[in-house]
Amino acid sequence: MNWKVQPPDALRALFPHTLWRNKKEGKTLYLTFDDGPVEKETGWVMDLLDEYDIKATFFCVGENADKNAHIMDELLIRNHSVGNHAYNHLPAWKCSRREYFDNIEKARPFIPGGLFRPPHGQLYPWYMSELKQHFKHIVMWDVLSMDYDNRLTQQDVLNNVLQYSRNGSILVFHDSKKAWKRMHYALPASIERLLKEGYQFKKLEV
Repeated sequence: MNWKVQPPDALRALFPHTLWRNKKEGKTLYLTFDDGPVEKETGWVMDLLDEYDIKATFFCVGENADKNAHIMDELLIRNHSVGNHAYNHLPAWKCSRREYFDNIEKARPFIPGGLFRPPHGQLYPWYMSELKQHFKHIVMWDVLSMDYDNRLTQQDVLNNVLQYSRNGSILVFHDSKKAWKRMHYALPASIERLLKEGYQFKKLEV
């Protein structure tokens, strides 16, 4: 197992009240996107999902949601789910507790709903009780495409998704400029292949 792509059970056990995989609904996958919304990348993703009649979940950076309110509106109009990804994508391991929670709170006016994903996947177990006061679900992932990593090829990213996806997997792509080249190739190819394998896609519900 590539522990970066699919986190091991030992890591998941440190955060028992977070959502890594949703195994309740059989052959179902959950597409999620981090770090938007931005004009080109998020718009392209929404149009692609429309082609397949797929709804997904977008974990939005508050600063981007603030600057691109029209795209946030469009995500909701198209009936996708959105989640809080902090205002400045602030990593928990590089700031104080108060700075971390203030940054999350700063994003809340721009990102409705009860979903949260920690930036960079960084979280302290002792932060959970405060997070659960504000969010119904703290969402991690079962498959990280690693589309943001410029050391990987487009095919590497696709292989990550196809090799590790399984019933209930929460998949992560990035609707960002940094990930664009790899995401633009791997996302439609992943959808096509996984649909042929009999999977359906759903958004995460609050």
